[in-house]
Formats: sequence, structure tokens, C-alpha cells
Amino acid sequence: MVDFRLYAITGETFHPGRRLVDVMEQAIRGGADIVQFRDKTSGREELLRKAAELRELTRRYGVPFIVNDHVDIAMEVDADGIHLGQGDMPIAEARKLVGSKIIGISTHAISEAQLAEAEGADYIGVGPIYATATKADVVDPVGLSYVREVAGIIKIPFVAIGGIKLGNVDEVIRAGASRVCAVSEIVGSPDPEAVCRAFIHKLEGRGGAADGTGH
Repeated sequence: MVDFRLYAITGETFHPGRRLVDVMEQAIRGGADIVQFRDKTSGREELLRKAAELRELTRRYGVPFIVNDHVDIAMEVDADGIHLGQGDMPIAEARKLVGSKIIGISTHAISEAQLAEAEGADYIGVGPIYATATKADVVDPVGLSYVREVAGIIKIPFVAIGGIKLGNVDEVIRAGASRVCAVSEIVGSPDPEAVCRAFIHKLEGRGGAADGTGH
């Protein structure tokens, strides 16, 4: 079973002038223990180049590497897994393509979470917890109530995502999340390593008294 605490996703628009691989290395050095490459705009050649660089980086640090959406790119660079959205291919179809690699899927409601678990997802994303500018097509925030719901029902690992910052992560943890994901708060920071260390410190402290199991 895949396990992690701090899930870092790439977001190059948040760090103009800094190399993708440098920013993500800083995040890993700070404690990010799984990395997802998400790029909705580059062409295939550019996607492959960036993915290959990140694969080399994550392999060097022993960190799982996930590719968002692009199953072909993931397979070509030997990524550890893929992440799907609700509008992407079904998990069963993805499993035929990626074999035993990690499959994660975004969920926005408990019915989606239960289906993902039943269909063999290795982990799910739970969110967006708060409003976020990271994704233009984002659904309405699901709030902390969804975290509590998932923590009480779902047995596979889940990661809270969407608008999570150092200033609000404690309440996400108290709602039952033991794994969190941040994008702009990490990669948009001038010091991603320090931000990741701060997230890890909060996760280790569990945000005070937890209200759920977090699985």
C-alpha cells in the first residue's frame, strides 16, 4: 500500500524564473514524500522531457513519482503511478494499462470515494477542501465535512487537497486527515523546503486533538 504524509504537485505558473526540477527538489528535501507531475498546457515532447527529469529526481531521493492524466507519459518514464480525475478513464481500464503501478483518483463526494475504493484505487484525493486558484475547472469546495466523512468510512489512504495552506492545515488535520497536499503554498514559496518542513511539523503534531482516524 502506498503511504505518505505530504503530497507535492507541480505548478510552474507559481514559480516563474525557477526551474521545475529545482523547486521540486527543494520540496522533497523539506519532507514532501510523494510528487505528482501535473501539466495541462505543454506539448507531448515537453511533457516527456519534464517527466523524465522529475523521474530521475524522485528516483534519486526514493520518492514515489505520479503523473497526472498522461498514462502514456507515465509508462514511458517508468513513473510509479498515475492520478486520474473523475472525467478520465475508468480505474479498471487504467489498471490494464499500468499493471501494479499506483492509481490515485480525485473524489468530491463520498459516493465517488466508495466507488474508487471498490474499484481498486490505491489512494484517493479528497477535495477541494477550500476554494483554490490552482485549477480553472475546479468544483465547488467540499469543506471539512467531507474529510470527516471519508475518515470515518474509507479504508484506503486519502489525501486532503485544495486550497490547503500552513494557516488552515491544522483544522484539516483535526477533521481526520493524516495526509495533505499543497500546490501553490509549496511551489509558490521562495523557500519550498522550509514550507514543507513546516507542513511536516504540523502533520507530526496532528493539528492538536484529532477528530477522526485519518487512516
